[in-house]
This record gives sequence, structure tokens and C-alpha cells, in this order.
Amino acid sequence: MLGPQGRWLIARTPWGAPMSFLVEPPPLPVRAFHDEELAELNAEFAHWSAPKILQWAVDNFAPHLCLAASMQDAVLIDLATKVEPGIEVVFIDTGYHFPETLETVEEVRRRYGLNLRMMTVATHDEELWKVDPENCCSAVKVGQLDRALAGKAAWMSGLRRDEAATRATAPIVARDLRGLVKVNPLATWTDQDVQGYIADHDVPVNPLLRLGYTSIGCQPCTTLPNGEDPRSGRWAGSGKTECGLHI
Repeated sequence: MLGPQGRWLIARTPWGAPMSFLVEPPPLPVRAFHDEELAELNAEFAHWSAPKILQWAVDNFAPHLCLAASMQDAVLIDLATKVEPGIEVVFIDTGYHFPETLETVEEVRRRYGLNLRMMTVATHDEELWKVDPENCCSAVKVGQLDRALAGKAAWMSGLRRDEAATRATAPIVARDLRGLVKVNPLATWTDQDVQGYIADHDVPVNPLLRLGYTSIGCQPCTTLPNGEDPRSGRWAGSGKTECGLHI
């Protein structure tokens, strides 16, 4: 990432690990938004519905746009495919997912006829989450997302502000550290909004939610929550709160 005087800076994850930057803002035939414009749009989007935000993203960035999905539920996919049925959906298969998560991927793929791009991580001689847990996410998840975003101008995720204190100020639209536009159409949604949409539209969900899990990541690093924080079951006892995808 270029810093002052044109020098390259090494960005790091919240826990200090260097982040890879395989993605540079590409010279694509889409409108370039200045940071000031994105800040104004972020304020304006607080009054927009999720479908309207999705339509804005599609109108301005498709086909150089994708949606990154965790497959905890398919709410954003359900909304996005109603706006753009062929939108590219990216799922990162870390090799450590719960079987239920992979079953959800297939269920959602069939349900929506997804334009699904599976980013598969090469098998390692040693299990990274055991030998290098701090850097496992950056090496596995962030690296694969970088690959998926090559050639893109913008991407979307289902990140919400009420998921954790660390996400309380998450923008609806902003520029990420790669220089790409990041859109979080559900940023202002509450858990009640999500549950209501799932019930009203019969949206597929990961069956682990019915077993008490409230935030689902890789199996070795996900347990049942141990408090009111829905993400308290992620990397429990480590002090880690984010994998680095949403930086």
C-alpha cells in the first residue's frame, strides 16, 4: 500500500500480522469514487434500504463486483440475487469448516442457482491453526480473498454493526485497505431484522444456528458463545476478535 512520499507501507492485521496485498485498484471501466464521496454516500445510505444499496452497487460496479459469503445464513445472497441473479458469490473453503457449513454452501448454491466461486486453500503439511494460530487467518482467509478480488472494483459482505463491539461503527460503504470499495448493505440491520427476514422469505441458514452457535467460522476456532456477545465463541480465550477479512 502506498504511503506518504510514494513509499510502500506494510499493513498489519489488528493482531500485528502482515497482510498480503495481491490486489491493486484496477483500471476498470467503472466510476471512481473519491473518499469524500464515499463518506457522503455512507451517511446517505443510513436512510436507504438494503435492496436500494445493493442496486447502487450493481449499477456502479457490476460486473467488477462480488459478494463474500460466510454461509452462516443466506440473507444477503437472497437480497442480492433479487437485484442481480448472476452476481458472483465468493466462499473461502479454508479446509477447516464444519460439515454443516459446507452442506449449507451446497443448499444455497442449489436454491439460488448461484454464480459461486469457491476459493480452495491448498493442503498444508501442518495444521496452521495449531502451529501458527495468530497468522492462520491472514495466510488462509485473507490470502484467498485477495485472489478472489483481483480484477474487482468493489465487493460486499453481510457484516453488521450489532454483531460485536468491534463492528459498532462499521461503515455501510467505504474504501478498504486494498483500495477497493467495500459495501456492507446490512450494516444497520439488527439480529431481529435478520431473523424476521429469514422467517418471511424462508432463507436457508446454517443448521449450527439451531444448536446454539451465534457466530460460525472454522471448526477448530468456533465454540458455543460464553456470554451475551454473539462472537464470544470465536477464538475463545485468545483475545482475538477478527480474522482480518473486513479490515
